[in-house]
Amino acid sequence: MTKKAERTTAYIIETVAPIFNKHGYVGTSMSDLTEATGLTKGAIYGNFENKEALALSSFEYNRNLLLSAIDHKLEFGTDALDKLYSLLAFYKQYDVFTLPMGGCPLLNVGVDAQGNNKLLAAAVKETIKEVEGKIALVLENGAKQNEIRLAVPPLQFAKQLFTMIQGAIAMSTMTQDRKYLMNTITYLEYLIKQELRK
Repeated sequence: MTKKAERTTAYIIETVAPIFNKHGYVGTSMSDLTEATGLTKGAIYGNFENKEALALSSFEYNRNLLLSAIDHKLEFGTDALDKLYSLLAFYKQYDVFTLPMGGCPLLNVGVDAQGNNKLLAAAVKETIKEVEGKIALVLENGAKQNEIRLAVPPLQFAKQLFTMIQGAIAMSTMTQDRKYLMNTITYLEYLIKQELRK
């Protein structure tokens, strides 16, 4: 692939990723994509096999932005509690972080793809497992270093924590009230202090 073709492909993905995320796979029309990019249908499909391939690349683009931000937050501080509090601080501003994306890619694409796109649904499921694994690793390392006490397996705690975060994101999105997110994260900060601090 030439440099120009690579740049065009990247431009298309960056431009249409928020559209797919906001309107969904079925809700995004070819005219939405041509209008946003300023390219013809032929030019777009010269870079992607079909609409499904473009939607998947768009999700992967948003997913990588999210995973990169999570990695950055989980590298913060010296111990497991610092890292978890850093992650929760990120989620307090999550609605601001995801605004340019058209909202939470896990929530939007995950719900939208359930009935109409198995590839996208599988990609979301894998991403959720990846995030849970990252949190579990912080917990496992924290327990090994004797920084935290953990009454349940690390992955079980990580799954529950992430379930509560994603639930708060869903409620906040559906009601257009960020208090759901803020109050849940504040509660999770308290929970971590009570449950994990030695």
